[in-house]
Amino acid sequence: MPWLLYSLQQETIRQSRMNIASAFPTEQTDKAKSAKEWVSTLAKFREPNTARSYFELLVTAVPFLGLWAAAWAALSVSYWLALALSLPIAAFLLRLFTIQHDCGHGSLFKNRKVSDWVGRALGVVTLTPYDVWRRTHAIHHASHGNLAKRGIGDIVTLTLAEYKALSPLGKLQYRIYRSPFFLFGFVPAYLFFIQQRFPVGLMTTGKYWFSAMLTNLVILCVLGLIYAFGGVAPLLLIFLPSTLLAATAGMWLFYVQHQFEETTWDHNENWDLHDAALYGSSHYILPSWVNWFSANIGIHHIHHLYSRIPFYRLPEVLRENAELAEINRMTIRESFASVRLHLWDETNKRLLSFREARSLAA
Repeated sequence: MPWLLYSLQQETIRQSRMNIASAFPTEQTDKAKSAKEWVSTLAKFREPNTARSYFELLVTAVPFLGLWAAAWAALSVSYWLALALSLPIAAFLLRLFTIQHDCGHGSLFKNRKVSDWVGRALGVVTLTPYDVWRRTHAIHHASHGNLAKRGIGDIVTLTLAEYKALSPLGKLQYRIYRSPFFLFGFVPAYLFFIQQRFPVGLMTTGKYWFSAMLTNLVILCVLGLIYAFGGVAPLLLIFLPSTLLAATAGMWLFYVQHQFEETTWDHNENWDLHDAALYGSSHYILPSWVNWFSANIGIHHIHHLYSRIPFYRLPEVLRENAELAEINRMTIRESFASVRLHLWDETNKRLLSFREARSLAA
């Protein structure tokens, strides 16, 4: 199914380039100019504090390992207790992934080599080959919101015109793909257990193939050691549920960061990097403890506009720039409504639900 949907996406995009002419003006808007102006303001926040960075890494990795040890010990007392401990393990695993994410942007440490090797080590824990992910994520940052450059590191989003041009089978496939049961039920497991094992989209480049295979080998060795000393129980009751929970939470966060009603998508000739970064990414309002476990990734509009800012300095940006705190604010309640938005309306510049799309066609 994922490969079929990927083929559907590529074919739809090819058709849209051939059949849908752009009728949008090419001059920059004031909104794009203001986004560019913010870049110079944000530059002062880019310098990481090395001691703080190591501290954030330690207060995440040490409890993660401690909880793993506690859950393993709990297996001799109660399988249910061990399973329950997979929830906090997943929370710390999510934070480790977001720290790896900062390493990929070179924002956590001043020394790039330190960032890369910390990222590679964390990639074993998060089941994510670091060099492959860093490259695909860089593509995402460089092309988000560009209708001509969809397909790597994003949620497949079709325009209203593209969807109408699909066959009945194609429409059914897209509906299945965009359903919450598929996106948050199947996709997280597929992404981290299968797709991440191969450098999808970068298969012909030796560097990325080596990164993926070496990460796979180390993961296999770690899982083999767990099995050798603990049997199948820690794998089924600790590793598997904690990984799935963290992957699902990460998938949800990634989804709401760009899938909201007034996000931005544009054709290549009218697309602007800064505009797409600031106005095409959400500011997800979360409880402070959730912000801690997600390493402030909810402040995503600032992160996309200036990805070299360390995660622990993002709240500082908002405190000193109140105007930025008001852009694309999304509460948890509002974020649930985004699940029903599936199609980009190029005329009204907003995401639509399938029901809204039908009403427009009536």
